[in-house]
Amino acid sequence: MNKENKYIDNIERLFGTDGIRGRVNGDKINASMAVKIAMAAGEYFFGKAGTKRPRVLIGKDTRLSGYMLEPALVAGFTSLGIDSITTGPLPTPGIAHLTNVLRCDLGVMISASHNPYQDNGLKFFNSDGFKLRDNVENQIQSLLKKGPSLSSPENLGRARRMEDAIGRYIEFIKSILQKNENLSGMKVVLDCANGAGYKVGPEVMFELGADVVPMSINPDGMNINMDCGAISPNKMAEMTKKTNATIGIALDGDADRVIFSDEKGNLIDGDQIIAVLADEMNKFQNLKKQSVVGTHMSNLALEKYLKINNIDLVRVKVGDRYILNEMLNNNFNLGGEPSGHVVLTDHSKTGDGLITAIKIISLLKKSGKKASEFLRPFKMIPFKIKNLKELDKNILKNKEIINKINKVQASIADKGRIVVRPSGTESLIRVMVESSSSKLIDDTINKITMLLQKSNESNKN
Repeated sequence: MNKENKYIDNIERLFGTDGIRGRVNGDKINASMAVKIAMAAGEYFFGKAGTKRPRVLIGKDTRLSGYMLEPALVAGFTSLGIDSITTGPLPTPGIAHLTNVLRCDLGVMISASHNPYQDNGLKFFNSDGFKLRDNVENQIQSLLKKGPSLSSPENLGRARRMEDAIGRYIEFIKSILQKNENLSGMKVVLDCANGAGYKVGPEVMFELGADVVPMSINPDGMNINMDCGAISPNKMAEMTKKTNATIGIALDGDADRVIFSDEKGNLIDGDQIIAVLADEMNKFQNLKKQSVVGTHMSNLALEKYLKINNIDLVRVKVGDRYILNEMLNNNFNLGGEPSGHVVLTDHSKTGDGLITAIKIISLLKKSGKKASEFLRPFKMIPFKIKNLKELDKNILKNKEIINKINKVQASIADKGRIVVRPSGTESLIRVMVESSSSKLIDDTINKITMLLQKSNESNKN
């Protein structure tokens, strides 16, 4: 048995909070694994759309490794008799949407989202265009260990390129506005992160009538998310102020989330965007069950603000798929994260940075106010997040560690809130502390950091 097969047999869980992600040519993300994962996913989804001929839609962002992974996936799927349709660079929500409307059995997005180009990943969608639930991912992983059931030679799948994917997605995005609505008179700085939205983003804004100042629209395979986009939005914010723009927008590498800047060049937290959308939807009685789905990272001030307006905040685990699962299970239609993932199920099947941006710009235009006034309906409770690298994330499964963290929380009572969690997309532990006292934030982060580092050292010994 070769080294890779041993890895497949011994792996605990291949999927993270948003598909499969890792270093290119590492254990998880390489050409050989891509073929095997395609075979396993293809076997699970074969025939799920109910059409005569099964097919898969494959999109990607602009990473160099996409040229390696795309044909590997095609090889895996076609070997099972599944036709493959590739789109080239297209935002993740575009793949989710088109998977459904093209009646594909599944969709795959090749992207590591906000990570640097050295990483890549695979995000899967079912035939309805929704991200997979944990139990489906587990079954795919079981099939990966079992090995594929290959097609006979005459039943091999075919592959083709979809030439009008961008146009189809643009028309879908534009349809969220009423026919008499447009973005004329709005000057928009749009940072596309040299990623999947570099073509569709500026084009859709232009077609809707906005005056667009594009940034980071020259991908070279290695500059995705590099000092730009939602992961580094300060240049976008500076450009917004410099050009006297109405608003600034920064997408991440696969354009499923968005960060905003006001006209003064000040960044706007994602929780503020959630509040603006909740207010608008509630005003017109479009907010189902008067509830919003957030995560454990959602600011406490958002929860208090919503409560004053008779809106409930339902918290779930971090990750837009957990938000979406809660929304689908309980018929909610608005959810999101501080990081800029916003899910509007009346329009999209996953977080969509461009749909969120267009919705917000449209509301801003109607308000007649400046972004600095309109997009800050409440005052945020200050917080800090510290990322702890080179720690074994499994220490957070230790009951003793959990009890110690709970004791620290009890010691600060209602003066602050602590969230400690393993990252689902990177090899690190995140520590967040909220409080109106900056000293309490720093002291608490230091306590939690020392506690985790000490436990990590003990485990090594």
